[in-house]
Amino acid sequence: MSGDLTSPSAVQLCYENLNTSCIKIPYSPGPRLILYAVFGFGVVLAVFGNLLVMISILHFKQLYSPANFLVASLACADFLVGVTVMPFSMVRSVESCWYFGDSYCKFHSCFEGSFCYASIYHLCFISIDRYMAVTDPLIYPTKFTASVSGICIAFSWLFSIIYSFSLLYTGANEVGLEELVSALTCVGGCQIAVNQSWVLIDFLLFFVPMLVMVTVYSKIFLIAKQQARKIESMSNETAKSSESYKDRVAKRERKAAKTLGITVIAFLISWLPYFIDSIIDAFLGFITPTYVYEILVWIAYYNSAMNPLIYAFFYPWFRKAIKLIVTGEILRNSSATMNLFSDQM
Repeated sequence: MSGDLTSPSAVQLCYENLNTSCIKIPYSPGPRLILYAVFGFGVVLAVFGNLLVMISILHFKQLYSPANFLVASLACADFLVGVTVMPFSMVRSVESCWYFGDSYCKFHSCFEGSFCYASIYHLCFISIDRYMAVTDPLIYPTKFTASVSGICIAFSWLFSIIYSFSLLYTGANEVGLEELVSALTCVGGCQIAVNQSWVLIDFLLFFVPMLVMVTVYSKIFLIAKQQARKIESMSNETAKSSESYKDRVAKRERKAAKTLGITVIAFLISWLPYFIDSIIDAFLGFITPTYVYEILVWIAYYNSAMNPLIYAFFYPWFRKAIKLIVTGEILRNSSATMNLFSDQM
């Protein structure tokens, strides 16, 4: 998104009649249309894809489980990114101006932080849930109950929202950066500066659950390998018969762990560059060019649109649920009790 994409013209302002307006850097019509299409596709996918995930899990009784409630809550966080963050960022990225007021600028930044942290803590708890399910699949249902799932969901949302709103509304993030903030402030801008202390705390709040997830999933895949070897080495038919139910359950849980492991990897690939850049910026005087920042932000945003695609690719039940929703069969009185796992293992 270099300068050659913009049409040569005199200096433009976001608000032409205001001397305090930010400078507008417009794109020429072709690139502008392409950017709106690319960003708009992400918005549509994040909103409707995650809406389908939530409807599927909350409507079909066969999907009622503590683990799936966590997945539905994660989808809710991604859905809210698609509704409250991405559309406004799309206009800011393409028009290079913020047209939604100072109040919503701060709300927008709070939503961005809240839903990002809510996602990572949901994923962290989901990884712990998968670890418990794989290590002891028969005892697992008595350990990870609906109440435990509810506590995990409540913590993920409350901590994320309280932290993000407290940080930005107390102004703690701008302490020591008053001169920079004053220099950057103009009508039509929406830049949130975070000082070195808080950017490190932000990174730690991302890095610690990330470390937990990487550690847990490493253990999960080691256990999965051991279980696979054990099953392959079983030669006694009687032993096979006695272990058959446990093996089927373990196989199902390993498949779920693999799918959610891919979800975690996608999240880390999407958000890690953004957090690393935030640290570099804070300690090297905010040197990141605007277009690089916008690219990193949109890579992170697109993570909210990726999870439904991952579910659709790996989960036959989700594909079947989508078909029932799209065709309107979900409106039938008996639809909530439909079998989504027919013709599956």
